[in-house]
Amino acid sequence: MSTPAAGPPLPVTTLLAVAPVTDLPRATTWYTHLLGRPADTHPMPSLAEWQLTPDTWLQLFHSPEHAGSTLINIGVPDLDRALGELAERGLEADTPQEGAGGTVRFAALYDPEGNRVTLIEGRGVGLDWGAQNQGRAPDQIGPRPYA
Repeated sequence: MSTPAAGPPLPVTTLLAVAPVTDLPRATTWYTHLLGRPADTHPMPSLAEWQLTPDTWLQLFHSPEHAGSTLINIGVPDLDRALGELAERGLEADTPQEGAGGTVRFAALYDPEGNRVTLIEGRGVGLDWGAQNQGRAPDQIGPRPYA
């Protein structure tokens, strides 16, 4: 197999993170607690989705054969605050750790399917993930990027 040649950058407009699940209602309830709000839409019976930023969506998809193997990283502006809020909602994460030479802090928790959700707080220039949309309602984030 040959190595593909580099070319111009792929023009990406939207990122959809998909967590396959066996029990969509149970997973939807858990992610509602995680994100602090219900799903923005259920475009079909096997899918629930949240718009997290103008161009970023989290989707839960009923796919039992793939459930429990997803890794989702979510950038937050203040890890300690996020963990405190989650604890108040009954969600417990692992002990926070530092990584990447001290430029990030992170803590993981697991949904009922076994998918790992890691909250990451960036420290330093260009790592303030999540701050731009902190506290914004879905209707303030922007239009649905696809029809």
